[in-house]
Amino acid sequence: MIDRGIIPVKPVGNTPAKALHSAPMSMRWVPIVLMLAATAALAQDGHGELAKVKERELEEVRERISDLKKSMDRAAAERDRLTGELQDIEVAISEQRLRIKEIAREQEFTENRKKALDKELAEREAHLDTESSELADQVRAAYMSGSQEKIKLLLNQRDPATLGRLMAYYRYLNDYRAGNITAVMEEIRKLDELQSQIAAEGARLEDLAKRRYAELGQLNASQEERQRLLASLRDKIAAEGKEVERLAAQETDLTRLIAELTSILSDYPISSEEPFSKHKGKLTWPVAGTLLHEFGQPRVSDKIKWNGVVLAAPRGREVRAVYHGRIAFADWLAGMGLLVIVDHGEGYMTLYGYNETILKNAGDWVAPGDVIATVGDSGGQQQSSVYFELRQGTKPINPRLWITRRPGG
Repeated sequence: MIDRGIIPVKPVGNTPAKALHSAPMSMRWVPIVLMLAATAALAQDGHGELAKVKERELEEVRERISDLKKSMDRAAAERDRLTGELQDIEVAISEQRLRIKEIAREQEFTENRKKALDKELAEREAHLDTESSELADQVRAAYMSGSQEKIKLLLNQRDPATLGRLMAYYRYLNDYRAGNITAVMEEIRKLDELQSQIAAEGARLEDLAKRRYAELGQLNASQEERQRLLASLRDKIAAEGKEVERLAAQETDLTRLIAELTSILSDYPISSEEPFSKHKGKLTWPVAGTLLHEFGQPRVSDKIKWNGVVLAAPRGREVRAVYHGRIAFADWLAGMGLLVIVDHGEGYMTLYGYNETILKNAGDWVAPGDVIATVGDSGGQQQSSVYFELRQGTKPINPRLWITRRPGG
């Protein structure tokens, strides 16, 4: 606890306390200022060191999660080569979509900047017209009065006071003319500069359009490859008749992932003023959509049931976190596609699968309503949707008991 009352003044070095108190007021505060500055510097260093430690811890968590993901990928690849290929192509499609969105943002920014420059150019041109017109009037007036204005003033005036006043006016007029000429030249220079900037922005827009076109071409090719893979995968499942085994293996993988994540994150607990358990029945759905599959419904047989809900929604719609927490996982997983898992503390986690893109990284903190992904059809889905699941530990919980509000409500 810091005492914010009177700060005692201690002698510095060999300076007696009496001498210190008899010093001027500004000198008396020097030791206090030095002490406070040193304390602030130490505090700043302490905060800096703490930030470095936290960053190292976060990096360690990410490495452990990455190692876990690689281990699961190897296990999945041993079971099914096509699943590994589907992961590669869907991750590539996600990255391509993110690049296309980034290019679109750059295009919008560049177009707005070019419009602003065009507007400024028009204003500068109008201002130049005004300056040029005023200068032309002055030149015309000077021409009409003849080439010897100053001499005429000297010869035509006999009153020294009047002559002095006229000569002063003459100097002011000349200075004004010179100022106008300078202003016109400056406007011309700025116009040239603006035109160069507009040309550069136009070239940048053209380059961005080419890049976007190329990315779209790659995306189309990747989507065709994905369709080929999905057809091969469906043929393989139909031929082997092992869809139940496949879904069971994917559920085992997911349960293992959550158990391992819980173990990894146990060293980094989440503390919150309002625990997740206090918000049962008060949370908002992660996306506005139409219910496709309900919690507890059979999937292909009574042996395999839905552990969450599937909400159909347009591709690219924003998927939002339902509560405060930390991103525990943000990657591709067989059966789930591009999956985000948020750790809310107390052993509770929410899962968001089938995404088109992931917008957060493992270790990132999120608040209710933060956008964490966009709706997609990854994981081999036939239509764009979001898979949403709630777990306490490794046990799935019916999300309808916890989430009652529609997005935006």
